[in-house]
Amino acid sequence: MIHLPKSKAIINIENVVASASLEHTIDLDAVTKAFPTAEYRPEQFPGLVFRIKKPKTATLIFHSGKMVCTGAKSETQAKKAVERVVKELKSHGIIIMGKQKTLIQNIVASANLSGRIDLEEATYRLGRTLYEPEQFPGLIYRMDEPKVVILLFASGKLVCTGAKMEDQVYQAVNKLHQRLEDEKIIHYD
Repeated sequence: MIHLPKSKAIINIENVVASASLEHTIDLDAVTKAFPTAEYRPEQFPGLVFRIKKPKTATLIFHSGKMVCTGAKSETQAKKAVERVVKELKSHGIIIMGKQKTLIQNIVASANLSGRIDLEEATYRLGRTLYEPEQFPGLIYRMDEPKVVILLFASGKLVCTGAKMEDQVYQAVNKLHQRLEDEKIIHYD
């Protein structure tokens, strides 16, 4: 018999990392001239940092035309941020041919399961875990389906990373929460 967890996990998407490719090179010096606020120090790092306020993100732009956007709080926001960066570049005379292809690379989320977790017990029962409390206070759990990595803490808080879609985050956290309850590894005050 399947039962629902005693409490609902509170899940927050913290960062969505998306990559995009323009399929042609970009003149980063021209971008720097058009956008004085862009950060470009090729002697330190080959990418130009292009920040926008809405959505609040930072996009690395490389000479190859490849881009990496970080800081978005959803898949939609990440895609919109990349579109906005491309639109801004075009509007300032930077040559952009065709449409960029945007892919979500990683979603990082935090969650609170609202209960105390026995990490020693979780290490034995969950499998695919690494727990060395002398080195790190959390348990590292590698979930197969969906394929994510979860850092689980005794406080009931966790960090989920490696998801490619927001649905995978919710699926992974809820699946782990259910398993912790079924195995009686989580305790509520």
